[in-house]
Amino acid sequence: MGTGHFFWVIFYFASLCSASLANNAKINFREKEKKVLDQILGAGKYDARIRPSGLNGTDGPAIVRINLFVRSIMTISDIKMEYSVQLTFREQWTDERLKFDDIQGRLKYLTLTEANRVWMPDLFFSNEKEGHFHNIIMPNVYIRIFPNGSVLYSIRISLTLACPMNLKLYPLDRQICSLRMASYGWTTNDLVFLWKEGDPVQVVKNLHLPRFTLEKFLTDYCNSKTNTGEYSCLKVDLLFKREFSYYLIQIYIPCCMLVIVSWVSFWLDQGAVPARVSLGVTTLLTMATQTSGINASLPPVSYTKAIDVWTGVCLTFVFGALLEFALVNYASRSDMHKENMKKKRRDLEQASIDAASDLLDTDSNATFAMLRQCEVHMQAPKRPNCCKTWLSKFPTRSKRIDVISRITFPLVFALFNLVYWSTYLFRDEEDE
Repeated sequence: MGTGHFFWVIFYFASLCSASLANNAKINFREKEKKVLDQILGAGKYDARIRPSGLNGTDGPAIVRINLFVRSIMTISDIKMEYSVQLTFREQWTDERLKFDDIQGRLKYLTLTEANRVWMPDLFFSNEKEGHFHNIIMPNVYIRIFPNGSVLYSIRISLTLACPMNLKLYPLDRQICSLRMASYGWTTNDLVFLWKEGDPVQVVKNLHLPRFTLEKFLTDYCNSKTNTGEYSCLKVDLLFKREFSYYLIQIYIPCCMLVIVSWVSFWLDQGAVPARVSLGVTTLLTMATQTSGINASLPPVSYTKAIDVWTGVCLTFVFGALLEFALVNYASRSDMHKENMKKKRRDLEQASIDAASDLLDTDSNATFAMLRQCEVHMQAPKRPNCCKTWLSKFPTRSKRIDVISRITFPLVFALFNLVYWSTYLFRDEEDE
């Protein structure tokens, strides 16, 4: 056997020995973790029913710091007045009974997956409707115990929370939805919740909502007093702004088009009764269907919403166009009756004139004509009235009603739009 071959054999056995020693060291290190856990959480050594002491081991309340990471906001329901959110919820507190030796910095923290092994704050979400944990593939929860006794509890949960809404400015509104967290049984003498310093609430980037935009969020405290004591409470307010472009395309523009289509009947002939009636009834029914569809997606509230004002006025304009045709039809029949009466009166006057002319001679007729002409010249000249001059171009009342409606309806609707948008677009939320 050569010298080189002997050297490689020695090197191979040395490598095996070092690997075996490293594995034994790892096994021994994990065994030390087990010993530490048994040492601090063993039977008779730690009681999870007893809350930790206060700051610096005093008998004050246990301080629990909280922070949230909002992963997603799934739905915001107007009709149910609720919203669904998925978040990572974290609590951190200090329990001096859980201090342990970090083995010269090698053991940074211990990890548990069973929350019942240590004392836990009795926090609950006061405006929660539904909620569930995530257990795929394993329960999304962990507890980290640090050498100084600090405990970090983290869990991923999905919640459906109540969000009372004020819909007076709908769909030009902003809504504030809150997330409230409070202690259920421990009063502020035993347990106090505080927001984590720095950045207590984080929101995932590129948060997409179908009909809302998250403008900002604010953290605050909401301690409550009952006949059993004062309880610590935290809240975060999420300010949502409703996206108006959806409602502009789906509601406002179609309603404007229906109102304008109803004005087409003003330009149709008075005798086109079937066309004008069918146009008025069709636009009225379509507008009523649009209004009922809008109300079906909203909760029944006792106050008037901005969308109610819009649809109500548009429905009134369409109904007014239908009533205008009824007035035109009535005026048309009245005009025909008056025309017939005038024709009969002219025939009678002509017959009377013919009979009188046979009795009068030519000189008398000439004298009467001169006197009539002088009377006409003696009358004072009248100032011309523009409106009357323009309306005189249309001999019948029914035609005049149509012409006036062609101008009046668009002008009034434009004035309504000016008042509506200036009122609701620049109205402050505090004025509600």
